[in-house]
Amino acid sequence: MCGRYLLQRTPAQLAEYFETLNPTPNHPPSWNIAVTQMSLVVRRHPESGERHLDALRWGLVPRWAQDAKDAARLMNARAEGLAEKPSFREAFQKRRCLVPMDAFYEWRQEGAAKQAYAVAQADGMPMAVAGLWEGWKQPDGTWLRSYTVITTEANAKQALVHARMPAILPPEVWDAWLGAEPAEPEELLELLVPCPAEELLAWPVDNRVGKVAENDSRLPRRDPRASPPPELDDAPPEWVG
Repeated sequence: MCGRYLLQRTPAQLAEYFETLNPTPNHPPSWNIAVTQMSLVVRRHPESGERHLDALRWGLVPRWAQDAKDAARLMNARAEGLAEKPSFREAFQKRRCLVPMDAFYEWRQEGAAKQAYAVAQADGMPMAVAGLWEGWKQPDGTWLRSYTVITTEANAKQALVHARMPAILPPEVWDAWLGAEPAEPEELLELLVPCPAEELLAWPVDNRVGKVAENDSRLPRRDPRASPPPELDDAPPEWVG
């Protein structure tokens, strides 16, 4: 699963990296994004075909939902079954997006306790995680736009922490995922595989990341008190500081 992540890059930096063309949204950085909070996603405008960067709420609310109470339960969508599950089926067909992340957090069972880890791309660039989005009309007539993060089975490194991981997409398939290039559902599902283990860095961080109220630039720094296995003790990328 993916229950917490961070996005500290500015909207302007993300707009340049993902080549989005709409006015850059005013959105603050967050080092501890949790479900039901707002974060930035990349979508394809259905008329112009341009990539847009917009702030949506994490936790999918299907178009047909009676209320938004199950949004937290739909923060993740398993790649297996996307095309069939009612909560995700229509969004998979029509409303796919990219979810930028600088890193995601996961917890590893270590004896009787759990240790938090941060995972980022080894090249220092933001992750482009496959996602789905939806628009839901609220009782007051306004629209709530929400998203979910797609997960897949873990690669060899991530499996040491957790059995699942976000489906990270390389730049060459972004257009296909966003719908700018024609692709059959089977071809899209084939994109949702674990990235190579060598493309990721993982390191232990302070367990205070488990508290939603904790949100500062020190969160992704390596926890000097932790004693992780060598495979999970990479040097964090330079942007961590």
